[in-house]
Amino acid sequence: MTEPNLRFLGVESEDEETYRLLLRRGRFSRTEVADQLEQDREDTETAQDAESAHLRLTQLGLATETPGGLAPVSPAKAVEGLVERQVARLRGELEERAATSAVVDSLLAEHDKSLAHAAHAPHVSGTTQHIEGMASVRAAIDELTFFTRTESLTTSPTGILSPESISHARLLDSRILRRKVHMRTLMAAPALEDATTMNYLYELASQGAEIRISYEPLERLIICDRCAALTPIDPAHTSKGAILTRDPGLVSALVSLFERMWNSAQELPASAHGEATETGFVNAFQRQILSSLYTAEKDEIGARELGIAVRTYRKHVAALIQRLGATNRFQAALLARERGWI
Repeated sequence: MTEPNLRFLGVESEDEETYRLLLRRGRFSRTEVADQLEQDREDTETAQDAESAHLRLTQLGLATETPGGLAPVSPAKAVEGLVERQVARLRGELEERAATSAVVDSLLAEHDKSLAHAAHAPHVSGTTQHIEGMASVRAAIDELTFFTRTESLTTSPTGILSPESISHARLLDSRILRRKVHMRTLMAAPALEDATTMNYLYELASQGAEIRISYEPLERLIICDRCAALTPIDPAHTSKGAILTRDPGLVSALVSLFERMWNSAQELPASAHGEATETGFVNAFQRQILSSLYTAEKDEIGARELGIAVRTYRKHVAALIQRLGATNRFQAALLARERGWI
């Protein structure tokens, strides 16, 4: 059976060998790394140059420089970093290919043909489109957020987000925030009284979103990159559908409306306490537990760092793994970081 290795995460065998050596021995100076590599391999011709080994391991996030020499990064944190590097690289390559190819334009052309055939209908006109039905509205929102690159402006006139709507929104919001898009969200004041909604807002804020609470009536808006805007056909009955416009004048007017509502709103208040809810954030102690999954190689070490019994530590870890829907400690740490809990 093939021995597990890090090659699929972009780590060459020589660098992995050095990292495993550091994990076994703890900490080494440049000279000690080179000497130990030569001794372990029994092949002076293939021994890595110490300076190069230091540079590669630190760039890969497998080791850190300390006053005492080179020290290994904990395996969970190291692998998590390698995964992020590969995902970012692949995402960048795919997005670059999508941006430079003609595939998007060709698909949009097909969509434009559909609009052209229906141009005689009263609900389709040039740069403005009436979208009927919630399924079609969600599809339009998915498309808008997929192509958003600089700014996302949204409002929630009710202020209350159901668990179902949060589940759907999390995928879209994470996609936007992951690309470092500037997200600003306006919520109506009832959000302050709903724990599920507030927990999600704090989750978004931890990932870089700007959120304000308005005590004034809000108009429902979604504006992407200041070039496309979505508003309901009937604000009182949003299930009827929405109006999608790319008309520069209309979009500019809606941006101005958003800015006026934003300027009159208040900053999202800081969390009054660290207690967790079933769907929301974690408290300070649970955050320590999750952080220990990166730093502590064994339950005994994690429990000792937190000053609790091993049995208690394992109980908290198991509860967090279940809550996150993870299958193991490492996946729990990844999911917690993705949600902004640590």
